[in-house]
Amino acid sequence: MSIGSLDAISAYGRNPLSALSPLARDSGAKNVGAGTGAASFGAMIGNMVTETAGNLHAAEKASAQQVAGKGNLIDVVTAIGAAETALDTMVAVRDRVVSAYGEIMRMQI
Repeated sequence: MSIGSLDAISAYGRNPLSALSPLARDSGAKNVGAGTGAASFGAMIGNMVTETAGNLHAAEKASAQQVAGKGNLIDVVTAIGAAETALDTMVAVRDRVVSAYGEIMRMQI
């Protein structure tokens, strides 16, 4: 699955820094993300990585408690499921970012 040109344009338009670009100034494009407090892409990825690491740590802690005989098996399964979902989401986002980067690198200037 690839990111289409309209997806890229709309994502660029939502970027708060896009108002600084010459393209936005010349075209008079409306900056959708400006003034709305929208988080930057880097902050979103940072939050996602932090949340995923927290889920993995919680699953590890629940597993260790179960091995020690102090944990509940349902809590362990729930924590592992949450960690697996978070990790799968991170891998999917990474794959899309790498795919988009590859597509951008193939664009002719």
